[in-house]
Amino acid sequence: MFDPILVPLDGSLLAECVLPQVIAIGQAFNAKIVLLHVMDKNPSDASDKFIDLLNWQINKTEAKLYLERITDRLEKVGLRTKSIVLEGPVADSITEFARSQGMKLVILSSHGSGGVRKCGISSVTDKITLSAPTSVLIVRVHQTQEQPLRRILVPLDGSWRAEYLLPMVSLLARFHNSQVQIVHVVKTPEMARHLPIAQEDIDLSNRVVTRNREEALQYLEQIQSVSPLAAIDVKTQLIVSDNAPLAIHEIVDQQKIDLVALNAHGYSGNNQWPYGSMVNNFILYGKVPLLIVQDHPIKEETSQVQITVREQTMHLPMQADLSGIAARPVQGQNFD
Repeated sequence: MFDPILVPLDGSLLAECVLPQVIAIGQAFNAKIVLLHVMDKNPSDASDKFIDLLNWQINKTEAKLYLERITDRLEKVGLRTKSIVLEGPVADSITEFARSQGMKLVILSSHGSGGVRKCGISSVTDKITLSAPTSVLIVRVHQTQEQPLRRILVPLDGSWRAEYLLPMVSLLARFHNSQVQIVHVVKTPEMARHLPIAQEDIDLSNRVVTRNREEALQYLEQIQSVSPLAAIDVKTQLIVSDNAPLAIHEIVDQQKIDLVALNAHGYSGNNQWPYGSMVNNFILYGKVPLLIVQDHPIKEETSQVQITVREQTMHLPMQADLSGIAARPVQGQNFD
């Protein structure tokens, strides 16, 4: 489960937006909270090449005092908490600390001291997310409600792998008396064609959708009887759409979802990549906190490739079709 939990803080109010979620999840899992502040020894500004050692020590002392104040706040609500100040490159230091200390969850603010930008998350948060060897919770800077877990949305693609997160979600839901909304998307098949679609192609597509929809209905009935979901308020929803991510984003808005929970990979997930395409979409375009339950260790070399691609993608406008996911017969939408 999620114990211990790592919470990187940079001293900004934006970064502190994670604290309600830290309390909610820390209490549910009775987890030890580790607050971490990293002082960057390699500032990008060339004028800061020579660091004033006196100011450096003053800033380090201030960082320790800052974390002590946050520690007191968390201990008052019953959380076991410790604080650490490290020196080094921020993202790399956080990732290495999480790996070396066996952290089970890293809770990150979407933005920090660098301010809110047009992209969904900051470059530091993005790098940590893609390289962290553990589960990650990304909290959007505008999500500051004190009771953050009333409705939890869990998209499932029908695979055993996607269901890996259910025990964790169930524990959260029981502790906070949350409603768990499970959604399954049956994707409309894409028909290969150069000419206007023929009636026989439309009939074929409809048969595939009907078949997948029947299987999906049975799947949703079965999933409610899974033991981790026993005695929990569970609501299921089946959607037919040609764009699964967009359909789920719409549910988030319509149902006032407080947390989206996704497994890092789904039916066709490839261990070569940290996350599937559905997760990547919600990292970049999600509007509410996103819990990503990791089901395998991250490979540093492949993470670096995806970081490079992500840095380029973050500057592109949002497209109408965000998924790039092909339809999968019977088991519905493929979440990778």
